[in-house]
Parts: sequence; C-alpha cells; structure tokens
Amino acid sequence: MRVDDYHGNKICDAYAWLEDPDSAETMAFVEEQNKLTMPYLEQCAVRAQFHQRLTELYDHPKYSCPYKRGNRYFYSHNKGLQNQDVLYVQDSLDGPSTIFFDPNTLSEDGTVALRMGRLSEECEYFAYGLSSSGSDWVTMRFMKADDLSPLPDVLERIKFSCLAWTHDAKGIFYNCYPRQEGKSDGTETTTNLNQKLYYHVIGTEQSEDILVAEFPEHPKWKSAATVSDDGRYVVLSITEGCEPVNRLWYCDLQSLPNGITGLLPWVKIVDNFDAQYSYVTNEGTVFTFRSNLDAPRYCLINIDIQKPEREHWTTLIPQHDKDVLGLVSCVNQHNLLVNYLHDVKDILQVYELSTGKLIRDLPLDVGTVVGVSCKKKHSDLFYKFTSFTTPGIIYHCDLSNPNSEPRVFREVEVKGIKQEDYQTNQVFYPSKDGTKIPMFLVHSKGLVKDGSNPVFLYGYGGFEASIQPYYDAAYLMYVRHLGGILAVANIRGGGEYGLTWHKAGTLGNKQNGFDDFQCAAEYLIQEKYTTASRIAINGGSNGGLLVAACVNQRPELYGCAVAEVGVMDMLKFHKFTIGHAWTTDYGCSDDPEQFKWLIKYSPLHNLPQPPYSGPPYPAVLLMTADHDDRVVPLHTLKYCAALQYGVGSSPVQRQPLMVRVDTKSGHGAGKPTAKAILEETHVFSFIAETLGLSWKD
Repeated sequence: MRVDDYHGNKICDAYAWLEDPDSAETMAFVEEQNKLTMPYLEQCAVRAQFHQRLTELYDHPKYSCPYKRGNRYFYSHNKGLQNQDVLYVQDSLDGPSTIFFDPNTLSEDGTVALRMGRLSEECEYFAYGLSSSGSDWVTMRFMKADDLSPLPDVLERIKFSCLAWTHDAKGIFYNCYPRQEGKSDGTETTTNLNQKLYYHVIGTEQSEDILVAEFPEHPKWKSAATVSDDGRYVVLSITEGCEPVNRLWYCDLQSLPNGITGLLPWVKIVDNFDAQYSYVTNEGTVFTFRSNLDAPRYCLINIDIQKPEREHWTTLIPQHDKDVLGLVSCVNQHNLLVNYLHDVKDILQVYELSTGKLIRDLPLDVGTVVGVSCKKKHSDLFYKFTSFTTPGIIYHCDLSNPNSEPRVFREVEVKGIKQEDYQTNQVFYPSKDGTKIPMFLVHSKGLVKDGSNPVFLYGYGGFEASIQPYYDAAYLMYVRHLGGILAVANIRGGGEYGLTWHKAGTLGNKQNGFDDFQCAAEYLIQEKYTTASRIAINGGSNGGLLVAACVNQRPELYGCAVAEVGVMDMLKFHKFTIGHAWTTDYGCSDDPEQFKWLIKYSPLHNLPQPPYSGPPYPAVLLMTADHDDRVVPLHTLKYCAALQYGVGSSPVQRQPLMVRVDTKSGHGAGKPTAKAILEETHVFSFIAETLGLSWKD
C-alpha cells in the first residue's frame, strides 16, 4: 500500500493504482463497476418515461445569435435531435440560409465536435477546431468561406487556445503545447506545460509556423492574443492559473517592416499579476479595458499606449456600488454594449464610448443573457435571453437609428412546456457566519409547503463563475413529472458579487462555500419545503468536489447525491493534465500551510475507514468519462473505491454507492445530444428511484 509524506504527515494512498487509466487493473475495475451500475440505472422505474419525454422536449429547433462577417450572417442551428449544432450562412437576415459547416457528417455517433471556429475579418477563410470524444485536444483545419473548399493546412496539439486572424487574412494566431511522450487523445493524465503562441500563415505546414511568444522560465503560463478592432495591434494577455489577473503586452504590427517573422517585439504595459485587463476596443492609441484594478466588481479604464504609465490611466466607467460589470462589447463605432449582474440577474445597457455616459437600457426579463453578437464596425446588435422556464429569445437591434427598439428576432418554443405552470422565486438565506446567500427556487404553481416535496439542489462555487438562471428541460421535467423543486444556490467562490465573493470561497476560505450549500439544505427544511431524506444534491467539476465534500461532512442532510466529474483528490490534483492551473482557487499540498486546508475537506481523504458505524450515507451516483482530460477519471475512481470500501462496510448502509463511467465522452463540452439525453435520464432516474418518487402525468 502506498504511503506519501506531506510535511511529516504520512498519508495512505490505497488506490493510487487507479491513477493509471491503461492498466489491466483499472480497466477491470471500471468494467466491474459499470456491470453493476448500468443495469441498475436501466431498471429504474421512471427511466423509460423520463427518456421518452426528455427526447420529446429536446426535439425542437435551437438557434444561436447571428453574427456578421463581411456582408453575410452566420448562426448555428439544431433542428432538434441532431447530435451537433450546424453552422448556417445567409446573405441577409430575411434571406434563405444554407449549410456552411455540419459537424454531424464527421462521425456516425456525433462524438466529433466543433469546439472552436473563427472566420477571418472579411470572411475569406474559416478556421475550425475539432475534438474527438469530448477531449480538450483540438485539431485545427481551414476552408475557403466563399466556395467551402477545404485547404490542406492542419494544426495539431492545440489546447486552451486563442484564435485571432490578422486583418489581412494572411494568417492566424493560436496556442499549442510541445509534443510529449505517450498518447495525447484525452485518456492520458500527463501534465500540460509550456504552452506557446504561434502565427500560422495560410498555405504553409505547421512545422513552418512562426513562434511569436514563449515563456520557458514559466512553464505554467498561458497566453491569448487578440487583434485590435482596427487590425493594427495584437494584444497579449498572459495568465498563470485561473485567478482573474493577467499581464498585458502588445505589439504594433505596423512597426514590423517585414511582417511577422519571429518572436514579436512585445511592449509590456503591465508586467505583473496584480489585476485583470481584458481588451474591449481602442480609438487609435487609447485602449479600453475591463479591469478589476482596485475594483472587485469591475470597471472600464482607458490606457493611452503613448503614455502608458499608471498615473496617466483614466476611468471610463467606474465600479458600480453593488452590481458586477460583466461582458462589454463595442458596437456601432462609438457605442458600448454593457452587461451588469444585479443579484444574479442580467441588466443590458448601451453607453457612449467617448464619455462613458449611459445612453439607454435594453429591455430584459428576469434571467440571463447567454449570447451577444456585435462588432465595432457594424450597427447590428443581437442578444439571446434565457431563464429557468424560457428556452431562448433572440433580440435584434440596429443602433444606426437612435430610436430603434430591440425586436424579437427568433423565439424558441417547446411543445408541452407552459411557462405559466411554473413559478420562479429568489430567496436569500443566512449561511453559518450570517452572510446572506441568494438561491433560486423553481416549482409548480400552488406548491404546498408541507415538508414533503423532493428537492434537486445544485451548486458550483468556484473560479469566479456565476450560476445564473438557465434553461434545462430535464429540470422542468423533475418539477412537472416528479413533483420536485429545483433549487440553485449561489454560494461563495463564484463571481455573483465580484471578486470579494469569489475570494470568500477560495483557498483558506473554501469551507465557506460548503457551509453555504449545507445551509441551503437546512433553509429548505426549516421553511417546510422538504425534509432531508427528500433532498438530492448535484454539481459537476468543482461542483462535484462540493457535493462529495458536503456528503462527507453532513451525510444525514441529504437523501441522494450526484457528483459529476468531480475533483476528489485535493492532495494530488495539480499533478495531472491542467490541474496545476487550479491551485489559484484551491492552494497546493506542496505548501505546508495550504496542505492543512486541503486535508480538512479533500473528499478522498475524509471518507470513513471500515468498520464504519456513523450515519448512513445518502444514495451516491458518481459520474466520470474516459476522455475527460480536464478532471481526469482517477479522481472519481479513487473516491468511489474508498467510498464503497469504507461506507459500504456499514451494516446500516441501505442506499446504493455507484459510479457511471461513460465512454467516448469527456468533461462535458461537445457532448452529442443523444449522450446528453441519456446522461440526464440516468441522473434523474437514479434520484427518483432512491428518493422513492413516482411519475406524474
């Protein structure tokens, strides 16, 4: 049995053998687990009805916001049950559309996905990145945008990359990693280091690509290039980890007499990690950035690169006293489209670029803006709205007419979903330390608070991500057909109230987020919505860590727990693929002080040893996938083995402790529709089976 030494602490790692995904033992373990889990999930009482109804609800047309390149409009569309969305093109908004790119032709089972795509400025070329089986690895290919003819160019080893065309359409900036020993198909666990920025000239081999930025002394640094709206500058953002801070460099492309031929002569405006600076636009040498410099809720600042010293910087839009400044885009030459987050709900406004003055509010219901498309040189503006009960409304506004009102461009309708059947409320409940935490509740109209309603409680709480209202047909089926309540708790660690909220739930404060989530369950019980045995909790990735940590700390508080692709081994996560980037949120066990935080809540290390005589655990369904190269499957497999060995030994443990390992699937992005429907069916069938819920027509 393996024992590791952490600063004099001997820690047993009994299941380290599960870290090798290719060993015969790991493969046998996965196979035996699936032999138990899959038949159980397939025989759940509501499974057939749930799958059929969910398939019906998925089967409706879906659209993205159109965006303009050159003189044409592009948008993605799914007729209903296509595994991947299809990219369409049209000459005018009311003209006929034709298929521009269809990823469904690339694989029979839909597991090849379009992960990134970028049209050149005047629509000469389309660069598109494909990934297989849900892996983060991307292969980039190119085609001509006018006649759709493929180009021979192929770029490999791309991961976590920017894509930025120079305006002359001669080439594109992208990031890739050096070749490594062993495989790179998404099933490996090798760490990702030494990302570099290249410039690819159309019509050349990848081996001839021009290295324009690298950081050999800083193997964990990643970079992203943005070509300025006027095409003259390339702006470089350099990050280390996931903290919202970056270095800010730029290069004047006009200062290169022979074009891009090697490492660029970068000018460093900010050369430390003290704040975040995101490019919005520039007027000549005056650049506008969204920043959190002395502004935890973000502001807009102007920097004149001819006078780059900090004393010359000016504030264009100051930090709001409560709301968080989100997305900012330049449109119609001299306007800014500005999105604010107010108590986890979106506000959309138009400002004047030259003065930072508010011009108008754009009408918005209670919910979330999930898509915006506009460009500085165009007056067209599109935005897509959604909520827990609204699948999607796309609005169009032409700002060339100052009095134009946004009009509904497309509205998605789902047969069988009536908004008036549901009620959405936002409540604020106290956490353990008294902090007020927002939570959304969605349930049927006329709900009786008698303590008997089943609850699906979801949380995330990390990486400054805000969990806003979003549409999910499976959630509405849980409410409608299983009589449940959807509860989404906006716990600390996210970005719902800016950087302060984020930092209150990270590093040494990570327990705050777990407390917030546990207090959400207690609030729902106290307010007679439900009882502990009727609460199912769910989260994915960092939210999978949340679910597992909360189950370990308060097993009696929940009836069921579904942890998807969770980070379960908090002592070793930084050793695999891109895990080292998360130390900005979690800390790292290499540091003696941070080890003390991590060992207290690491899900793997806080499971009981047999013989276990404590309170029984809720029903647990762990989920992972063989091509998840973000949170590698070993986290879930090790946690599962320790859970079954420790808790499974208890004579009072009645509820199942299971793992579902999907194949040809990854962390979530690019998942084909058929797989998504089956996965949600399994999740809610498991919840219904273990909480004793029956189907209601």
